[in-house]
Amino acid sequence: MLRINVVFLAIILLASCVAVAAQDPKPLTNQEVVSLLYQLQRNPDTRDDLIEQIRKRGIGFALTDGMRSLVATKSGNDALLRRTLEEAERRRVNPTASALPSETEGRELLERTRNVTLAAANAMPDFLVKQIIKRFVAYGNTANWRQQDNLTIAVGYRANQGEQYKILTVDGMPAGPEVEATGDYSKYAPKGASSSGVEYISALADLFKPESKAEFRIVDTDTIQTRRTVVYEYTVKKDYSQLTLGLQDTGAKATVGSHGRVWIDRELDRVLRFEQIATEIPPDFPITAASSLIDYDWVSINERKYLLPTHSEILLTTVNPKFVLQSRNDVRFRNYQKYGAELKVVDEVGEDDEPPAKPIKPPQYE
Repeated sequence: MLRINVVFLAIILLASCVAVAAQDPKPLTNQEVVSLLYQLQRNPDTRDDLIEQIRKRGIGFALTDGMRSLVATKSGNDALLRRTLEEAERRRVNPTASALPSETEGRELLERTRNVTLAAANAMPDFLVKQIIKRFVAYGNTANWRQQDNLTIAVGYRANQGEQYKILTVDGMPAGPEVEATGDYSKYAPKGASSSGVEYISALADLFKPESKAEFRIVDTDTIQTRRTVVYEYTVKKDYSQLTLGLQDTGAKATVGSHGRVWIDRELDRVLRFEQIATEIPPDFPITAASSLIDYDWVSINERKYLLPTHSEILLTTVNPKFVLQSRNDVRFRNYQKYGAELKVVDEVGEDDEPPAKPIKPPQYE
């Protein structure tokens, strides 16, 4: 009997050790990441698994310029993978600052952010902004991006009308006189992917509305432009979702679910980064994957501060009987200003203009 008890005790201890190891895996080594990157190059579908491993395990080595270069080469310069590695590097350097808040603190931060976000969505001014859009395509699931064109678009937002878009230039050339302001600019630039609405107010507001029944959980901390944030994962089921995918040329539309992450400023109770990935896409729908990542900053409009997008990236994968096509739109937002009588953006900036990053400071607003 004694020997049996000892055996049972050994089994229990072994099981406990396995459980602890599963809950607290060691950080990824340099060699592991390199191996996973080579697998990614051969099989791009492993990208999400690689990102998840980095988020869960972190990295146990310094992120060098050489590793950054290898990541860019093997991933097709995948922006989300690059950002995930940079997050892991910050956690490695300063693990104390990466400590998660308590469950109570996290829940209170989320509720404050919900209330502030919904209130801000109902208090947006009418404004103009310029979008500088670089559109890329890749065939198959290769992520071998080829730049398709550059668009400069004037966007006017009015609370009672939503967004209106007018293409100003295509590849640096002025748009023709036939181009008019519209809620969907794709008919004037049909060969690439287009997006509307979600960059400004609607997507975040929809996420935090009670009817979305979004489920949140704290997963991480991060620093966004010197601001300390708490990172939450969320899930919205298709039955409660407002996210719609559509194809202009065929008219096909589908409401889908979503999951992703929000990075919340733990002092200002505002979302500084928003990731949205489509889920529950119908199996016969021509769009098979869609995601977006939006960065926000404080901008001045009519001498007041508002939190609005400064950069976004939108990824789509579509299929037809002949081939699979990936599309990537890199969107920068410049020259926010008060809405005027005409839909135009003055003070034009070169398409390659990229002002240096600046710290986000607590705004003075009413």
